[in-house]
Amino acid sequence: MAGLVSRGFSGRRRTGDVKLPPGQYLTEDFPVLSSGPTPQVRTERWEFTITTETGAEHHWDWAALRALPAERFTTDLHCVTKWSKLGTTWEGVSLDTLFAGVETTAGYALAHSYGGYTTNLPLEDLLGGKAWIAFGYGGKDLAAEHGGPARLLVPHLYLWKSAKWVRGIRLMNADTPGFWEGVGYHNYGDPWREQRYWSD
Repeated sequence: MAGLVSRGFSGRRRTGDVKLPPGQYLTEDFPVLSSGPTPQVRTERWEFTITTETGAEHHWDWAALRALPAERFTTDLHCVTKWSKLGTTWEGVSLDTLFAGVETTAGYALAHSYGGYTTNLPLEDLLGGKAWIAFGYGGKDLAAEHGGPARLLVPHLYLWKSAKWVRGIRLMNADTPGFWEGVGYHNYGDPWREQRYWSD
């Protein structure tokens, strides 16, 4: 499993008085970790689809996404590999905005990415101001290595739940493990409860 992950960072900082989830250390870098090669997705071909449990589809191309009300926000990131980066600044569209016209009784979601990556979440963790389709980072367009042109961002969970290069969300009545969950990572991934692996 370790061979699938590219690690592009080194060094650690003392956390001092900063409150971090258990087992985490502070970094000023933005490490790049991926389960495979970086997809090169051009905005003119990008599309995002929400598919309900009944098969109804809601589509946005890049122009439609960027025409929606966007938010600029600051949040902390916590990776299962134990680094945390605080005070990161983003721009994106809230999932609440995208789900405004979606009728569903599903309780679960499976996010799909260009490149084939998947990750599962309870639907309630995507709503209520908890998640975004992010296209900007640090005042610039989101770089491909960090999931650009757009990624799912769910910062209250470990970062593997924030699917890079997101292309869609499928709603489901039953939970289905995604890529990392299927090889032993925790099904939920709460950093404050240190839910790294299935045994945690």
